[in-house]
Amino acid sequence: MAATVLRNFKGIIPGFSSTFCASATKWLKPVVPFSNHTRLATQLIDNASNNRDAIDCDIDAEEEVELQVLAEPLKHQDFFGVSNMFTLQDLFDCRMHLGHKIGSLDERMKQFIFGQRLDHLIIDLEQTVPLLQDALNFTAHIAYRKGIVLFVSRHPQTIGLIESMARDCGEYAHCRYWRGGVVTNANKQFGTVTRLPDLFVFFSTLNSVFEQHVAVRDAAKMSIPSVGIVDTNCNPNLLTYPVPGNDDTPCTVEFYCKIFKEAVLRGKAKRKEMEAKFRDGCVS
Repeated sequence: MAATVLRNFKGIIPGFSSTFCASATKWLKPVVPFSNHTRLATQLIDNASNNRDAIDCDIDAEEEVELQVLAEPLKHQDFFGVSNMFTLQDLFDCRMHLGHKIGSLDERMKQFIFGQRLDHLIIDLEQTVPLLQDALNFTAHIAYRKGIVLFVSRHPQTIGLIESMARDCGEYAHCRYWRGGVVTNANKQFGTVTRLPDLFVFFSTLNSVFEQHVAVRDAAKMSIPSVGIVDTNCNPNLLTYPVPGNDDTPCTVEFYCKIFKEAVLRGKAKRKEMEAKFRDGCVS
């Protein structure tokens, strides 16, 4: 068709050379019929629809796996096996039963007191055992659901130990001065939208002998669950999971670091195990 048009121009327009006609026919292409365009567009739409259906199918499969993974731990009383992580004798050996002097007793801690010896209070470890197991179980559940765990303490002796433990289990620690508004006004403090911790774990709930850590109050304000070791001079009321125990002896804090690290690692390991299990089941 293009060659015919050029030949017609050669006869009508003077000086329209045959050389130009020969070169022009090389780059002039015949017009594609409209029906071919329609067929091509229909094919592209069908391909896109098939790809979308495949993507939707993959998303549905992933959502089904996610729901199964999240529901599995709720079917078991002790899914992470925290009940075999320690015994009452272990708590006694690490001096978890030793409290402060009688004069520093917080009235709200009376229910957890076993007795006294030489003016020092003794914590009832039989009450501590189930409360500590509940705290460890909840911590493992948070780690299993890919939550952020923040370990908090203000004791200078144990800063290095707690920060090292948090790093080893892939979580976070805050052992310095707590600036006001870090949780309650995080977006303004950091200048951007900030994800808050999903769990606070307090190895000590005090800044000093009688002053409560500001983060305990802030976590309660923001409805963030909290686990806290409460000594005889502490207030357990604002904590989600209070655990009566000695909070300032280095060997005791080392024991806390060991078991909470183990709880976090068990939660993460179980998550990987369940994801592999249900994905294999979905594929088969």
